[in-house]
Amino acid sequence: MLQYPELPLESPLIDAELPDPRGGRYRLSQFQEPLLAVVFMCNHCPYVKGSIREIVALAEKYRGQVAFVGINPNDYKRYPEDAPEGMVAFAEEHGIPFPYLLDESQEVAKAYRALRTPEVFLFDQRRLLRYHGRVNDSPKDPAGVKSHDLEAALEALLKGEEPPLKEAPAIGCTIKWRPGNEPEVRIG
Repeated sequence: MLQYPELPLESPLIDAELPDPRGGRYRLSQFQEPLLAVVFMCNHCPYVKGSIREIVALAEKYRGQVAFVGINPNDYKRYPEDAPEGMVAFAEEHGIPFPYLLDESQEVAKAYRALRTPEVFLFDQRRLLRYHGRVNDSPKDPAGVKSHDLEAALEALLKGEEPPLKEAPAIGCTIKWRPGNEPEVRIG
């Protein structure tokens, strides 16, 4: 079986500085809110499109308590809808209230060992990974959601408790790697 090693829980934040397609730059370590949610996402994925309303609602609900950062790692030369100008339009269309950054080299996605969009890495106040995985159990069909896993993790961590689920496999499209840039997998 092919395996891609996941970033272990309790791993420290992997810092990076990435551009915003509008011209700004953000460093992941610059956010001061008690929690930091790093969300690998893109514009064209139906799972992101089905989850974006919940992600935006959570960013609004927990403003000042949780910093959200979206990162698009997709190869936009092969998937033009994910190009920087598309990111700006997607952010405007969905009212995204947080930075939506471009990982053009795909090095940040590789460092996080991200595989899907959307895929969430939630860090606590000490910037240790405390939750990894999905936004909810039905990202493509918001009407079918029964388990709001990211929100449950946010609520627990903000109360100083352990998340009910620390890992919930991300459900979504695979990251669109540039040819030859795919992460190494191990057989085991």
